Amino acid sequence: MSEAVQAKAPVLSVEGLSIALPEGGDRPFAVENVFFQVKPNEVVCLVGESGSGKSMIAHAVLSLLPKSVNIAAGAVTVAGQDPAKLDRQALRRLRGGEAAMIFQEPLSSLNPLKRVGRQIEEMILTHQKPMPSAIEVHERVQQLLTQVGLPNPKLLEKSYPFELSGGQRQRVMIAMAMANRPALLVADEPTTALDVTTQRQILRLIDDLRRDRGMGVLLITHDFGVVADVADRVVVLRHGKVVEQGTVEEVLRSPKADYTRELIDAVPKARLDEIRRTAVHPTPLLEVIGLEKTFRVKRGLLQPPREVVAADGISLTLYEGETLAVVGESGSGKSTLGRMIMRLTEPDGGAIRFNGQDLRQLRGEALRQARKQLQIVFQDPFASLDPRQKVGDAIARGPMAFGTSRTEAMEQARKLLVRVGLNAVAADRYPHEFSGGQRQRICIARALALKPRVLIADEAVSALDVSVQAQVLALLAELRQEMKLAMIFITHDLRIAAEIADRVIVLQKGRIVEEGATADVFTAPRAAYTRELLDAIPGRDFFDQPGFASVTGALPTARMSS
Repeated sequence: MSEAVQAKAPVLSVEGLSIALPEGGDRPFAVENVFFQVKPNEVVCLVGESGSGKSMIAHAVLSLLPKSVNIAAGAVTVAGQDPAKLDRQALRRLRGGEAAMIFQEPLSSLNPLKRVGRQIEEMILTHQKPMPSAIEVHERVQQLLTQVGLPNPKLLEKSYPFELSGGQRQRVMIAMAMANRPALLVADEPTTALDVTTQRQILRLIDDLRRDRGMGVLLITHDFGVVADVADRVVVLRHGKVVEQGTVEEVLRSPKADYTRELIDAVPKARLDEIRRTAVHPTPLLEVIGLEKTFRVKRGLLQPPREVVAADGISLTLYEGETLAVVGESGSGKSTLGRMIMRLTEPDGGAIRFNGQDLRQLRGEALRQARKQLQIVFQDPFASLDPRQKVGDAIARGPMAFGTSRTEAMEQARKLLVRVGLNAVAADRYPHEFSGGQRQRICIARALALKPRVLIADEAVSALDVSVQAQVLALLAELRQEMKLAMIFITHDLRIAAEIADRVIVLQKGRIVEEGATADVFTAPRAAYTRELLDAIPGRDFFDQPGFASVTGALPTARMSS
């Protein structure tokens, strides 16, 4: 195809697409009468709440729809081809060749039994003709891992997916998608699990590839900061229907639909100069003293293990009713800290004192009783839920283990589902029947079922769209007042940290580089690393957030694609 023709023809056309749901679903169609195009060298963002049909459209683009749903009307054309009409061999050439996809959940998308380098190699060997040499393939793998910002590619390519952090796994997925220089990239929440600095790096990488190769990008995201930074056009979905579409300036600055305005209004816009300082109980509820943890990763029979320091003398104090945010890049030790406090990962040294007891000394029933008061919401909701267990049973299981009757526990489970923005009938469904954001809300309900004193939220709202995110943050704030709930809120989104936290701890490579009251840390950061994180906040100029703008200054250009 000549460059002149390619410049005129869209790489993706969605014409009147309707996708029918099975009988008994929430609505007849997952997607109904949707029209839009993606042209070469263009970024189109699909936005909307969880369940609006964004991911369903993405799966239809590469003919990846589940067997229980089907295209009832309309068509999808990718690089001049209709994926639904291709035979198996042609479809295989299209997927990963002319069109590539970055999935929302990297843990479930990567093969747990293969090293990540080998998985990238397979993408290259499957699509590139003539077959490249082993040396060329290895060099290409190293180049891709370097491009997506992964440290020490030579060692990392030999790692298995479970040995990487959530953000690192997502970057491996992006490297696989870019392996064959596709004409169309479908990215389903590609930066959800990434910290702000890595997010900026990945978005710039995608933008550079778009410019260099004339690649069209269909980007699904719930982060309006990302939309403001990278989008050329925006398509807003609600309940499977397009409520508005246009240029990023038209949609974000002058939205026509009330629903679009509601989504934009839900973007966290904490005013740092107005952050209240919570009166906390004078006695610490939780104390972490000199916590240390080093992971040793085997590299081969004759090679010494590689050491990764996840905690290097971390100390912190959490008071009753307080919310403490822990921020930092992927690999800084945030999630490991949360798991060590829960005794799910054993520290190498230090002490964890909760309610007057050292958790490291507890065993058996004593530890079980302590964990009733300490609950955690994990980063990956798909891996956190048993796929064979109905969500109502998953939520009720905890209270039942401590003596609550099944009838009462199930009634509580249904009430909790409603409180986190789901319907009570969701209790009778399985995890695979929900979107990623909905599964995360189920995990939050499960953690709250035991009415804990301390809640550790590990990226608890990272998978949620902005409106549901606002609901969950409001819910957590309400529960904090009702239950005097103390929270350790692990997040890569500094806007959320500013909105919810009383104090902030900034982690880098397992060490605390800065801590203090939220307003103090974000308005007068002492550490250069903290200033880097603040500078990387997406879309801050576009939304003109008071406080952040005065701290970090204005970027010369807010949008990458302008």
